[in-house]
Amino acid sequence: MKKLYIIIIAIFIAIQFYRPASNSNPVIVSHTISSVALVPENVNTIFKKACYDCHSNNTTYPWYSYVQPVGLWLNSHINDGKKHLNFDEFATYRLRKQYHKLEEIIDEVKGKEMPLKSYVLIHNDANLSIAERVTLTNWASNVMDSMKAVYPMDSLMKPKS
Repeated sequence: MKKLYIIIIAIFIAIQFYRPASNSNPVIVSHTISSVALVPENVNTIFKKACYDCHSNNTTYPWYSYVQPVGLWLNSHINDGKKHLNFDEFATYRLRKQYHKLEEIIDEVKGKEMPLKSYVLIHNDANLSIAERVTLTNWASNVMDSMKAVYPMDSLMKPKS
């Protein structure tokens, strides 16, 4: 049993030397959501406190992210979040995808699926109030309305089959 503990401790120490790449990249302003939609300061504040750690190209890492395997788990969440929606790459999405991502923002925020409960446990300020949820969903809805006013619907929505 003593050998097993020593092996586990050795593995734990060894994985501390593995560091996944951090999510810290230059922001290309012309690719951000702000380049295609007006993002008021109150919405941007909500994005910063509740969304950008996982849905942008720059994450603010807490101290515990440097302890493995927690860092690996966080990195996986960040990569998954960016795969689904990246506010720093939003302008590079096709119009249809932009529109759909706005629909998803509304659904996820209304359904209290975002921010993730595991994120809110540790980042209490990311726990959105009802008013903040309404602010985000109203904003996304207004951006969708603006898109509908400029672009034909067949460029925004998948045709029904």
